Amino acid sequence: KCFAVSTMEDEALFEFLHMEMVAHVYKKHTSREETEQERGKCISVLERMGFRVGQGLIERFTKDTPSFKDDLDLMKFLCKDFWIYVFRKQIDNLRTNHQGTYVLQDNKFRLLTQLSNGKQYLEEAPKYLAYTCGMVRGALSNLGVESVVTAEVSSLPSCKFQVVIQKT
Repeated sequence: KCFAVSTMEDEALFEFLHMEMVAHVYKKHTSREETEQERGKCISVLERMGFRVGQGLIERFTKDTPSFKDDLDLMKFLCKDFWIYVFRKQIDNLRTNHQGTYVLQDNKFRLLTQLSNGKQYLEEAPKYLAYTCGMVRGALSNLGVESVVTAEVSSLPSCKFQVVIQKT
């Protein structure tokens, strides 16, 4: 029983911390008339923060894990083990074109559940996804895989993360 309460408290603290991080970055980097350039700067700051966290987390998670046989094996690990550790659930759907593009779908993404389910909140969603995009990119980078990670929301709180592996 104590563990479940602790887990719920941890989840609430993580969600609150994330919301405050986003609010702080936007407050610090934007003026009253928020411009597209200022929004882009905020997204970049949040993405870089997530990148560094993703690097650290994956290092910790994979120290006792055998190496991955291919990119798909690595993506399955991210969708299951990594996502469960960070968000307490696994990705709902993983799709690939087998050419280096992966789409990870989370039907109830924890960091979007606090936003109301109206269309007017869809435009707010990207700022709450930048940190996670960075975290995924950082995790992959630390495993030697360069990627571009983007997110898209068509209805809250569902979202899709697209990971494109950069072949060198």
